[in-house]
Amino acid sequence: MCGIVGAVAQRGVLPILLEGLRRLEYRGYDSAGIALLGSGSLDLFRARTPGKVERLTELLEASPPRLSCLGVAHTRWATHGPPTESNAHPHVCEDNVAVVHNGIIENHVELRLRLEAQGYVFSSETDSEVIAYLVHSHLCPGVDLTDAVRSAVAELRGAYALGVISKDFTDRVVAARFGSPLVVGIGIGEHFLASDVAALIPVTQQFLFLEDGDIADVRTESVVVYDGGGKPVERPIVASDLSADSVERGDYRHYMQKEIFEQPRALADTIEGRLGEGRVLEECFGPGVGAIFDRVRQIQIVACGTSFHAGLIARNWFEEIAGLPCDAEVASEFRYRKHVVAEETLFVTISQSGETADTLAALKEAKRAGYGPSLAIVNVPESSLVRVSDLTLMTRAGPEIGVASTKAFTTQLAALLLLVIVLGRRHGLDACAERQLVDALRALGRTSTEVLELDEVIASIAEAFVEKSHALFLGRGLQYPVAMEGALKLKEISYIHAEAYPAGELKHGPLALIDSEMPVIAVAPNDSLLEKLASNLEEVRARGGQLFLFADASAGIKMQEKARIVRLPPVPEVLAPIVYSIPLQLLAYHVAVLKGTDVDQPRNLAKSVTVE
Repeated sequence: MCGIVGAVAQRGVLPILLEGLRRLEYRGYDSAGIALLGSGSLDLFRARTPGKVERLTELLEASPPRLSCLGVAHTRWATHGPPTESNAHPHVCEDNVAVVHNGIIENHVELRLRLEAQGYVFSSETDSEVIAYLVHSHLCPGVDLTDAVRSAVAELRGAYALGVISKDFTDRVVAARFGSPLVVGIGIGEHFLASDVAALIPVTQQFLFLEDGDIADVRTESVVVYDGGGKPVERPIVASDLSADSVERGDYRHYMQKEIFEQPRALADTIEGRLGEGRVLEECFGPGVGAIFDRVRQIQIVACGTSFHAGLIARNWFEEIAGLPCDAEVASEFRYRKHVVAEETLFVTISQSGETADTLAALKEAKRAGYGPSLAIVNVPESSLVRVSDLTLMTRAGPEIGVASTKAFTTQLAALLLLVIVLGRRHGLDACAERQLVDALRALGRTSTEVLELDEVIASIAEAFVEKSHALFLGRGLQYPVAMEGALKLKEISYIHAEAYPAGELKHGPLALIDSEMPVIAVAPNDSLLEKLASNLEEVRARGGQLFLFADASAGIKMQEKARIVRLPPVPEVLAPIVYSIPLQLLAYHVAVLKGTDVDQPRNLAKSVTVE
């Protein structure tokens, strides 16, 4: 959601800024812009446009700006006002101050009214524009740009990551962060700013992560960070192991396709070094974790979107395998209700980016409410969620660029199962059962590879969905959240309305939707609920529904006419949610390709939801 790139260097920064924006496209956006400054009295240059970064590039090629060694750039995801040129960032005041902003300013209306009373004339509908005018109002003669930004942000309520430049200070970009991620890239004779490490990998692998309340004065030869109290503070420099090649699409048509096919490797990476001889090594959760886990008597999981579906599956695992009470809740709901806090509750958050605003706010609320220690299941080691959690387990999925999550989801499940086993060991899970689970985890890479070999079969099935407007997904037990995830994938990237239901609920309403035009997708591993599911599916077939069944090849399940069956390799019941999610991802992908939608950047959606 929105992307910021900034640079101050002894060379032209335009190519750096544009490449950074391209590398942030996966976050989702609907307009792009750039502001540049040179040395001396060069005027502030700005270019903005609705649409893609490529359109911005074309504008700049048609009318190239002068060589500039300082600049900020932005991709916007519309919140206040539609995606128009006037609403695109950077916002400029009096041809002097330019601002790029991620986040939401909650008191922008009152600030705008006050600034208008002072004579400022606004040109956009955004909340962000008030920041540029606010900084300008504090930039009196003799006032440093960093001080002006500090005075401005003191008046803001809400979330922000800012990059600010001024024609009067052509040697620096000032950054500020509260509630929205921002990193400083460290170079030699040049420094950079971005909302995501991935944007800067071509120019540096050394990063400084700003904390809430920080303001950074970023120049070619120095970076000075001030905390919320205005005191200089040292933030550690972290070396990222992300490579430029890791965020390239390669020979795949879309990032989503690449990421689906990366799952065998990602799953293997997730468990690598975390399994011993027939057991999970609990040290992978951090030093001294045994004493923490010994006290855990209950689990509370909080997440959003796809990560919430992973939490629902884990809820079943915790109760069935570990014998621990577990609740899973959507973060945006959790943060706004009162809680009865059980003693010794482990608070588990799940997020691909580690920057999901509602999940971070839920963790903050959990700490206030008195929950026990917190553990984050996350994919980005430098993220905010990692820094504020007591314990962390990285999913090691690698960069996920496609907005619709695929490998992040399955690796979250693998990581969660490691946690289930470690806690289950303390509550009745015997060594033999643990060994069986560990052996199954080791086989995940091979099994998921076998599923991916069904790609062409699933692509042929996708043709039946191209003209459809609705679809129904069914599952029972552990497979119900899998059905929910399958429905989410289809609606996200193909724009087909899709719903998921527990198959046992058909008679309680959804059966009214079944006719010859309604495709029904069911997941049917060879588990204890297979016979019940088969009876539910006969109800669909008897009413003429178009049935598409993903079934265990060893189960021997048979259907009559009007049914398509894709047979998957046998898999232990506990791991079926991971394996059966993959063909549903492939189905959604191929339907979207046939419909011609924007697979990697579906409309109205963002990869990392960093605002409420």
